[in-house]
Amino acid sequence: MNYDIKMQEQISNIKEGEKLLLHACCAPCSSAVLERIANYFTVTIFYYNPNITNKNEYNKRIEEVKKFISKFKTKYPVELIEGNYDKEKFDKISFGLEKEPERGRRCYKCYELRLNETAKIAVKLGFKYFCTTLTLSPHKNATWINEIGEILEKKYSTNYLYSDFKKRNGYKRSIELSKEYSLYRQDYCGCIYSKKNINNH
Repeated sequence: MNYDIKMQEQISNIKEGEKLLLHACCAPCSSAVLERIANYFTVTIFYYNPNITNKNEYNKRIEEVKKFISKFKTKYPVELIEGNYDKEKFDKISFGLEKEPERGRRCYKCYELRLNETAKIAVKLGFKYFCTTLTLSPHKNATWINEIGEILEKKYSTNYLYSDFKKRNGYKRSIELSKEYSLYRQDYCGCIYSKKNINNH
């Protein structure tokens, strides 16, 4: 399925300015995603990433998100909600999957953890839609992410915005915007396993 086309169809049928909670992993991914959707939705970024290996890295990334949204102009103002740094939750879901390769079952569980919290918060705070920046990365499994989103849409009786943000040169655009706004671009996803994977290459 082409999830980018599906998203465009959804956007063509929405009431402009609807409230959307956008799970964000970092500023570079947020940049191209906000450029694509923040003129259609009133977006609040939900920064929730318990997979990030240490608090300093976690804080560094959220400060970059704050820096970007303070400078980037959109039709509707973008706000930010800081999630809890629940590292023990990531440790719990990754237990027994330590030897899984990158993009394996551990990553699926991680997507599920972050999207589930996003859907819960979206419903609790009255957002009409929820979505994630994760599909921007060519290293993430967009099919898995959208399948999880669809499951959570039904579970919480809310609306999931499908996406494959790397389509239409989304990832390339995130690199361009990162340079333009001098954003910190990390070289690993966040968890200790992705960091080891980088160090082994």
